[in-house]
Amino acid sequence: MVYLVHVQHPFNNYVYPAGAGLHTAAFAASSVVESVKKAQAEVSAKILQRAISICKQNMVRAETLIFQGDSKDEICKAAEQTHVDMLIIGSRGLGGIKRKSMNFLMVAFLGSVSDYCAHHACCPVLIVKPPKHIK
Repeated sequence: MVYLVHVQHPFNNYVYPAGAGLHTAAFAASSVVESVKKAQAEVSAKILQRAISICKQNMVRAETLIFQGDSKDEICKAAEQTHVDMLIIGSRGLGGIKRKSMNFLMVAFLGSVSDYCAHHACCPVLIVKPPKHIK
């Protein structure tokens, strides 16, 4: 079984004005909040649907999970909660630290998150770099 994980960044329904009254916050209308949440759900569904179709084409059983929060923390929590044997995480090479080899059952595509997961996940971690022509 492969767990395909997508982590959404939490939506703050408030903004701080840049003009006078810098110590006040303006809150977004509930329709804006719902619109953003709906858009996030659609993006997550689209990403995970593509991953599921790839798994089906290769006859791999897969389940999708969507979390909201800080990616690195949520991925490590998901690995622990699902009791996976290995965490597989993609690296776009955007982080400051690059490593030659890392120690596999989830997929995520983030930058320095992979380095955090390599050090904090409860299981072995495999970091997959993209092909050179994709960078």
